[in-house]
Amino acid sequence: MMFVYPAFLWALAAVTIPIIIHLFNFRRYKKVYFTNVKFLKELQHQSKSKSRLREILVLIARCLAIACLVLAFCQPILSDKNTVVTNSGAKAISIYIDNSFSMENVNKQGPLLEIAKAKAKEIVKAFGNGDKFQIITNDFEGKHQRFNSKEDAINVIDEVKSSSAIRLLSDVLKRQYEFLSSASLTTKKIYALSDAQQTTFNLSEIKNDTAIKVTLVTLKANEINNAYIDSCWFETPLQQKGFIQKLHATVVNFGNTNIEIGSAKLFLNQQQIAIASFSVEANSKKEIQFTFECKQEGVNYGSIKIEDFPITFDDEFYFAFNSKINVAVCLINGKDQPLDNSFTSLYKTDSLFKLSSYSELAIDYSSFKTADVLILNQLQELSSGLMAEVLKFSDRGGSIVIIPSQNSNLVAYNQAFSMLQLPNLISLDSSTLKIDKIELASKFYAGVFEKVTDRINLPMVTKHFKLLKTTNVDFESILLLQNADIFFGVSKRNLSNVYLFSTPLNEKCTNFTKHALFVPTFYQICFSSLKSVPLSYYVSSNVVISIKNNATLADVPPHIKQVNGLLDVIPESRVINNALSLYTQHQINLPGFYKVIRNDSLLLPLAFNYSRMESNLVCYDNSQLKTIIEDKNFKNIDLIEDLSGDITSQILLGAEGKKLWKLFIILTLLFIGIEIALLRFLK
Repeated sequence: MMFVYPAFLWALAAVTIPIIIHLFNFRRYKKVYFTNVKFLKELQHQSKSKSRLREILVLIARCLAIACLVLAFCQPILSDKNTVVTNSGAKAISIYIDNSFSMENVNKQGPLLEIAKAKAKEIVKAFGNGDKFQIITNDFEGKHQRFNSKEDAINVIDEVKSSSAIRLLSDVLKRQYEFLSSASLTTKKIYALSDAQQTTFNLSEIKNDTAIKVTLVTLKANEINNAYIDSCWFETPLQQKGFIQKLHATVVNFGNTNIEIGSAKLFLNQQQIAIASFSVEANSKKEIQFTFECKQEGVNYGSIKIEDFPITFDDEFYFAFNSKINVAVCLINGKDQPLDNSFTSLYKTDSLFKLSSYSELAIDYSSFKTADVLILNQLQELSSGLMAEVLKFSDRGGSIVIIPSQNSNLVAYNQAFSMLQLPNLISLDSSTLKIDKIELASKFYAGVFEKVTDRINLPMVTKHFKLLKTTNVDFESILLLQNADIFFGVSKRNLSNVYLFSTPLNEKCTNFTKHALFVPTFYQICFSSLKSVPLSYYVSSNVVISIKNNATLADVPPHIKQVNGLLDVIPESRVINNALSLYTQHQINLPGFYKVIRNDSLLLPLAFNYSRMESNLVCYDNSQLKTIIEDKNFKNIDLIEDLSGDITSQILLGAEGKKLWKLFIILTLLFIGIEIALLRFLK
């Protein structure tokens, strides 16, 4: 027990007053003489005993009445050993309400968020009119960084709504600590109302700050049931109009009951085009597939929908893709090679490719900046200036194809190959050989052949360079000759693929350019150069979006616009390795469809979804939280467990201790009443 005003304890000295009166009774008695005092003595003895008992009881009642009155003025409080009782006037109270999507779950009293708001109001009402309140949610808005009066705090609580923002408990408490630390008020309290979701409620990682007391108010749902679309992806990185596409998606059942019959609907450009049925066991996931024809060229917006209750924010997954993509190919021909050759015939006939062709005597290096694939076709020498640009192109992640010439300067080539981590060229072998083996372990030809048999007709080679591998070269062979020499292989350099043919691709050295294998080989080189573009991003985060940079529009900032026109932001942009990186800086808060616009030209379609972190509804129970508090020896953290009724009394007990002054006033009146009863009825 503690006292708010311990100085009043000096008044306990007043207890001596009735004691003194009792010891020094100044009342005078009159003597009366009787002839026979036998019976009178007996009566006198009996009356004297009763009188003494009454006086002692009256004395005790008076002393206790005075003592209780003094203790009432001291304002005794029952509290735990960590509670600091002060008489500092107004208090600073910070209340955190978890308004994340997981709080949409329900129990028998209703949605958890509404219960949290009701309990927050009870906390506010438990304090005085002069106290100051901070109401904070996951949104971390500017209005959360100020104190409110009691009435205004209740109004702010009424305005709290569900939000896509996700905050760790440690980040929330840090923000509350920093805000209260700047307050001039002495007494400071923190209350956190949440469902204690394990993905965000990192209680074990918070700083043990004993200066401010934290009270946790945890809310529990009836059941943990939630099904949602987690992600989606295409089988191939290239989507084109008129081609059949296979879209995969993952359905997660985060609940304790099986989903026997479920359906997912696929919408593309506001039309339902496919449906997939599924069944998912409890606490597991299932992959589903949609097959459809892409009928629209260019920008396509789609979504996958399921039905689930009560958590609905994650029932629809948005995605976007562009079915009109060009692969920019830069072809550098040797000075003895014609400009019209097998490569120009291959790439100019397909609208998928955008070909730029140059002679080694007149190279436009600026075309390297916008190219995806660079082909060095039978150059006699790799000059230092050319290699400097090739290395820059490789650093940006472009794919490089090197085809040596019969008259190659081997010294210059090998110097360049050492920089590109390729095996050295040794000598030209004039043996007539056949391509004998396709390395099926390599994923390069994945999906090209239905099956590979021993009778497959492969190209012939009459001249090829022997390659010398060194220990520091990680070169993967793809096509081998009959004598086990490498015909075609690939090396990884940073983010770039560097492909090497050991044979000049002309009719004098091989019939490869006339063979059916030529087209899929160079198509695969181009397809592998395409960077995987995410189909969607998450809202309320600093998303980094990478697009090709157009140097001619360097002064025009790109915009990210919502398709329905409700939002238009100018993101932070940086040019890194000739790619334009856009940083959303948490400016996109609503899911749906967006587009990147620059100078009224559409650069990229975008889709945003709510983060699936809140979809995991596993929460800590009170016993787990108690264990964490004990293990971490948190002296400043309390836990309110009983939320069935009004928690005002628990809040007061936790904030100030249990006030006992009313009890002592009642005891004072009780002892005075006992004294009166003794004097009146005990004669």
